[in-house]
Order: sequence, then C-alpha cells, then structure tokens
Amino acid sequence: MLRKRNTMTPVSSKATTCLLDGIRGPADVKALREQDLPQLAQEVRDELIKVLSRTGGHLGPNLGVVELTIALHRVFDTPKDRLVFDVSHQGYVHKMFTGRLDRIGTMRQYQGLNGFLLRTESEHDCYGAGHAGTALSAGLGMAVGRDLRGGNEHVVVVAGDAAFTCGISYEALNNAKSQTKRFIVVLNDNEWSIAKNVGAISSYFNTLTTNPMYAGLHEKARRFVEAIAGKSAVEFAHKVEESVKGLLVPSVIFEELGLRYYGPIDGHDIPLLIRTFEFLKTQDEPVLLHILTKKGKGYEPAIKQPDKFHGLGKYKLETGETAPTPTPTYSEVIGKTLAKFADTNRKIVAITAAMPSGTGLGFFQAAHPDRYYDVGIAEEHAALFACGLATQGLKPFLAIYSTFFQRAYDMAIHDMAIQKLNIALCMDRAGLSGDDGPTHHGLFDIGYLRHIPNWVHMQPKDEDEFADMLWTMANYNAGPIAIRYPRGPGTGAKPKAEPRLLEIGKAEVVKHGRDVAIFGLGNMFELAEEAAKKLEEMGISVALINPRWIKPLDTGTLEFFARSVEVVCTMEDHVLHNGFGCAVMEHLYSQGIRTPVVRIGWPDEFIEHGSVPILRQKHGITADALIEKTLSLLRQKPAAKTSAA
Repeated sequence: MLRKRNTMTPVSSKATTCLLDGIRGPADVKALREQDLPQLAQEVRDELIKVLSRTGGHLGPNLGVVELTIALHRVFDTPKDRLVFDVSHQGYVHKMFTGRLDRIGTMRQYQGLNGFLLRTESEHDCYGAGHAGTALSAGLGMAVGRDLRGGNEHVVVVAGDAAFTCGISYEALNNAKSQTKRFIVVLNDNEWSIAKNVGAISSYFNTLTTNPMYAGLHEKARRFVEAIAGKSAVEFAHKVEESVKGLLVPSVIFEELGLRYYGPIDGHDIPLLIRTFEFLKTQDEPVLLHILTKKGKGYEPAIKQPDKFHGLGKYKLETGETAPTPTPTYSEVIGKTLAKFADTNRKIVAITAAMPSGTGLGFFQAAHPDRYYDVGIAEEHAALFACGLATQGLKPFLAIYSTFFQRAYDMAIHDMAIQKLNIALCMDRAGLSGDDGPTHHGLFDIGYLRHIPNWVHMQPKDEDEFADMLWTMANYNAGPIAIRYPRGPGTGAKPKAEPRLLEIGKAEVVKHGRDVAIFGLGNMFELAEEAAKKLEEMGISVALINPRWIKPLDTGTLEFFARSVEVVCTMEDHVLHNGFGCAVMEHLYSQGIRTPVVRIGWPDEFIEHGSVPILRQKHGITADALIEKTLSLLRQKPAAKTSAA
C-alpha cells in the first residue's frame, strides 16, 4: 500500500515526487539515481520525525544513520549479505528499506513493529538485539560460519562508539584476525551512548578525529572517490590502494588487533560512503571503517538534547516537547533521595553504566559530582568496581536496569555474595518495560537473585516506602542488598521528610481477613487492593498484605495467614517460574501447610512489546483474573455465604 506524500519539510520547491513512497525493498534503493539519494535521506528524516512524534521511539540514533543505511543498502544485498546492528535501536531506517515502510506508524505499538531488530519480523533482520556490545561477536560468528560452509556473502557489523566501552566488543576483536579474512566493522562515532560517552576509549576516538592529519582528510577522501567512481572497485583496487592508505589515520588499538583501520570519514556523505564500501568489499582481511555522524541530525531539538531523544515517548512535532509526568518517576525519586542522603553520609557513592538520566542519577551527579561514576556500557565492570569501593568502607549504590544487570550475574554470586560486600543494587525497570519489548522487560531478577545466599531483596509498594527502603539500604551493613522498582511514575505517595528504617524481613499487614490472604508485591499492591475490595463486596473476608521482602520472606506472617484462611494469593510483576509466588509455595510446602496458593504473574514465555494495560489484560495480570482463580478454590462460594446470611 502506497503512503501519502509527506510534505512536512520538502527538500526544495521543485521536489514533486516522494521517493520514499516507492521504496518497497532494498532493490528500490539501488534503483534510484545517486543524485536523488540526498532527497531520499531528507524524506526518511521527515517521516521518522513525524511518525515517532506519535509513537515515541529512538529518534536521535536513527536520524544519525540515515545516510549510512542508504549506502549499506546500495552496496550490499540483504538478506544474503548480513547487516548486524549493535543494539539495533538504530534499525528503523533499515526497516523502512526492507518492506516495512507501510507499518512504520505501528512502531513499538502492540502487534506492530518492534523497536529493535527481530529475526522473526523479517528475513532482512539477520540478528536480533536490544543490549549493547553483542554485534561484533555475533557478526564474527556469522563470518566464520560462512567460511566453514563455503559461502561468499558479506558480513557488516555496525556498532556505535559506545559499544566499544563494552568488554565483549574487544573480546570479539581479539579473535577476528585469527578466525576470518572477510569481515567489515563500521564504527559509528557520534560521541554518545544514551549519555555523553566517558572513559579512555572515548578520549582515544576524540584524539583520532582531532589529529592534525584529519584537517585534509575530506579532500583526500573525495579524490579517492573520484579515482574509482563509475569503475569496478575490484578492477581498480590495486591502483587506488595508495589513495586508500592516504585516508588512514594511525590507530594503534585496531591495527594491533588485526583490523585494517580506515577513517575517520564523514558518515553523512553518501557518495563517499558508497565508494568506500565498494572498496572494502574487495578486501581480504578484517577491516574497520570509522565514520563520524551527528546524533539527531536534521531535527534541532534532538541535536540540542541527544540524551532525551535517544529514546522517548510522544512529543510535539514542532518543538520536541514531551508531556510532563503527573507524578515523579521512581528514577527521579532515587536520584534525589540518594543525593539528600549523601549530604550527610560521605560514604555513599553512586554508579551507573551509561544511564545517568534513565536511572535518575543525574540528580546525584549534580549534587555530588566527586562521588558519582559513569563507567559506560560496562555492567560487569560497574559491579566489580562497586565491590572494590565496598572493600574500602564506602557504600556504593549501583543503579542498573534489571534487564542489564543480567550481564553481571557472575559478579552477583562470585564477588558480592560470597564476600558479603555491602553493595546496594538498585534495579530500575523491574517488571514490564512496555513498548521496549522482551529485551528490556525486567521479569527475571527475583529468580536470578533469590536463590543466592547472603542476598537481601525487596520491592516497595509506593514512593514513600521506596525512600524508606533506600534509607534502610544505606544503613544495612551485612552484605549485598537489592531493591527492584518499576519504570515510570508511581502512585503519587510523596516520601516523608524523614525516612524510617524498616525491619529486614518484616511484611506490612494492611488488613486482616478470614477467607483469603492476598500478598501484593510492589507495584502489584494496587491490583491486590482492587481484588480485595471486589472480593469483600461479594461477602468474602480478605486479608491484605504488603510483603515488602522477597528475601528473606516474612515466614511468620505467611504461615499465620496460610493456617487461618482458605486461599493464599500472590501477585508479582515477574515471571511465575522461580518468582515470589514460587518462594511462598516452597516455604508452605516445607512446613507441611497445604493451603492452596493462587499466583498471578507473567507466563513462561518472552512477553511481546505493547502498552502495559494491554499486555496485563492479555496475560491475565489483573484483579479479575485473581478473583476468578480464587473463587474456584473457596469451599464456601459467595452465593452460599449470602444465602446463609
């Protein structure tokens, strides 16, 4: 189905044909005249800016790779050739060029296009992702697999400079030279991950781009393009070899690792990119092309606020403004609360892995820059760095998304738990992450922490209790302690002026009852309240408990209610397997208590992307689902209770 002409920002008054409307696949990109490609680039940007203002998404990264993606699809042939995008949040343009343009308006919507690449979504998506640093290893595996089966396709990896703060990337580069001869890596250098890149690697890239040799680089590159324009890159490869070497800025790291380094070149110069890729296709050795791009290019609000426009919700097309949240997010609460605690406690330090805004630690950074550490996209290092700080008597608060802390699982056992180090682990985005999809849902952290000795794990029901838990963490000195909390705003419960210490392993009994006991963990407490109210209206006596503690469980409270009611219910924003409800069942079984347990949580599958209300309804994470399951287990039904009365 053809889309309507987009006239938001025409390239010129003479432009009468919308080139983008004719793109149904990569062949259509190849069929365009080269002089028309800048118009295509502008139309792609116009479409992204317009569509994502309605759906939200990763606007900045995609605006920065428009010309790169055009060049890749001009030179390479997907799905035969493999384009591997690191993280793949910058794959929207690739989707537009590979048969999904008519669905681009469904981006990140339920049953629409995913915000990352998915092998199940298109044959042109050769590798799915969502976490940084995976592309080089996966791409190298594809190249070696090609070699083993005698294939001739090209493997091209596109990774941002932030991905090179990941140790995994260097593990892959360490093996490339010895394992394959044909492998193309594109280093997309825009100086940003989500926040401004940090560390020695970022400084090293900056040294390359500011080298005096770079001043005349663009003209040298232009002469190289002119040398091979219109001719076979294979035929002229040897003749222009010296010209290509003229593009070379010495790069010790990559050369020593065995990758021939080319660049840096302008990542928005389409002819230059095309000719360079045509040359790199002929090389019989692993190569790395360093390109310079502008994150958010073509949209001024995204250029001015690259961290905000890395990934965001709906925004006003004209200004880039987003709607304010009605109540502070949990991330804002933790950043401001920890900053306040650190005013009087010099031992508190805060660590993030390239997520100062996402985790709310930007507030801490502003207040205590000398005790704030952004280590880049390096969760394993962040965890071990925190361990080292803890051995020096400091109190590190390590704020990482639940889904990203999975990378530091070894450290959770080997370094934190065995040594009983006083680490405060703050797991943001615990539970469903909605439109980001399965790579970002934080649905597994209860399972991967609760069976490890020496860990304490908890979840607050609201922002006030959240502040109390953070205060409790700051004063806990018996080993690692973790807190999980959801994405976005809470209930609006404003934290008290002075937080209070909570008793470890002691639940809050909100209401007593005789028939049913509902344990609503964390952000599920609101649904537990709703279910309790509806059951009470049916004449059923309900006990309502805020468990607070995942580990240690409040076994005394659990056993008391399990022995006095007909049904125990648990609700959690986590998978049922090895979750909170599973811990409840295990304990009751160990004590010989056979009271039936109704569990509400996510099923044993990877949950798709979509709005939280839609996904909860689909998968039965509702008060009504709990009521239906509970009623089937009650010996005395509501109707009988009413008639007896």
